[in-house]
Amino acid sequence: MDQMIWIGGTAIGVVVAFFVGYLVRARAGRSNLQSAERRAQTVLDQAQGEAEASRRNALLEGREEALRIKQQVERETQEARTTQLAVERAFHEKEAAFSRRVELIDKKERDLKRSETELRDRETAVQARDGQLDKLIVEQTGMLERIARMSAEEARARLMAEVENEAKAEAARHVTEIRETAQRNAEREARKIIGLAIQRYSADHVSEVSVSVVHLPSDDMKGRIIGREGRNIRSFEVITGVDVIIDDTPEAVILSGFDPVRREIARLSLERLVADGRIHPARIEEVVAKVKTEVENRIHELGEMACLEVGIAGIHADLQNLLGRLHYRTSYGQNILSHAIEVAHLTGMIAVELGFDQKMAKRCGLLHDIGKALDHDHEGTHPQLGMEVAQRYGEPQPVIEAIGYHHDDYAGGSLWPVLVASADAISGARPGARRESLEVYIKRLEALEKIACGFPGVEKSYAIQAGREVRIMVEHNKVDDGRAQVLATEIARRIEKELQYPGQIRVTVIRETRAVDYAK
Repeated sequence: MDQMIWIGGTAIGVVVAFFVGYLVRARAGRSNLQSAERRAQTVLDQAQGEAEASRRNALLEGREEALRIKQQVERETQEARTTQLAVERAFHEKEAAFSRRVELIDKKERDLKRSETELRDRETAVQARDGQLDKLIVEQTGMLERIARMSAEEARARLMAEVENEAKAEAARHVTEIRETAQRNAEREARKIIGLAIQRYSADHVSEVSVSVVHLPSDDMKGRIIGREGRNIRSFEVITGVDVIIDDTPEAVILSGFDPVRREIARLSLERLVADGRIHPARIEEVVAKVKTEVENRIHELGEMACLEVGIAGIHADLQNLLGRLHYRTSYGQNILSHAIEVAHLTGMIAVELGFDQKMAKRCGLLHDIGKALDHDHEGTHPQLGMEVAQRYGEPQPVIEAIGYHHDDYAGGSLWPVLVASADAISGARPGARRESLEVYIKRLEALEKIACGFPGVEKSYAIQAGREVRIMVEHNKVDDGRAQVLATEIARRIEKELQYPGQIRVTVIRETRAVDYAK
């Protein structure tokens, strides 16, 4: 019985223990489930947060990339617009230049037509006037023959004899006066005659160059020189004082200015800017200031070297600087500073031969063209300006006279201007010293032919031998043999009066008579 009770109790205990264990396991399962759900929720929340952060980052990166692409597109668009504007500006400039050229050609054509019309009218009037003059000459000749009771040939012979006798008497009187004057002033006149003889060896001419050409690596550099809306070229012109001409000339820019030193500073500055590649107003100002200092130092060195080469001391530093500026001036291609040094040596040699002070002569010769360093900045001729600056810096009186009167006769009687003028003419006339520009050469030939054709009876005229001779064909029925010689003299006097030229020009009048008949 006890055993049954124990067995029953044991069974009940097992059942109770099983039930309690079941309850405990059920509660533990629910707890584990809730914990798993909480962990899953936490993981889910974290995943959602990370996904949201990734989405925001991706959105931000996308916006940044879009903004960068937009900015790049805007830059490319702006560059394309700038390039297009530059191309359009260059096209407009070329179009304007072409229009100006067309207008100039039209104007020249109108002027040419007007000149042809005026020439035809003038020729008609001249022919009519020649006819009237021939008629009047015949009438007056007949009247004079009746009044004088002698023929025209007799009157001509008598007049020529009287004129010849008067000319001989006048010449003899002049020769006597010259001989008496030479005897009274033997030494002074001898020196002056020698100096004048050397001076007549040649004449003096001046031709200036007012432009410089700067070569470019490519035509694209012209746009950079102009700059945006032309600010670079305006800054360059204002700073240097030189005009910059940009036209259709390939790979070249022209600098125009009458001051040769400023033009040289502008040329060197532009070459450095082109080589450097950085062209903007601040850089232009920096480069021009640096080049200006270098050129000024170079000018002072050239002036000192010129004084040392000639062997002259005591010249004021400002005069030396003016001498250095002459290095950038030319006359017919001849460097003015080299010309001044050469004139100084020649004047010294002439002075030694004539017994003058050689040092003073060299000083006169070296400074004779000092006014050419000032004539672009001041009013007046270079002899006048040279005299003023020489007086200002205390130069001796012979130097002042030589500077002021080496192109003119000096009434004061000093021979220093004559010596300098002689050496100046020799320096300019020696072979290879100077060259004449094609434009001046053509103008001189045209002027010679125009003067010759302006006389009545001239049919054609030809300037030959580089302008040293003009040959004139006359109409034989209007110009006889006697009139031909007079016509040659008149044309020569007109050339002397209206033209300036080196050496002499030969005038040849050709009269030709042709007799024509036909055999039938």
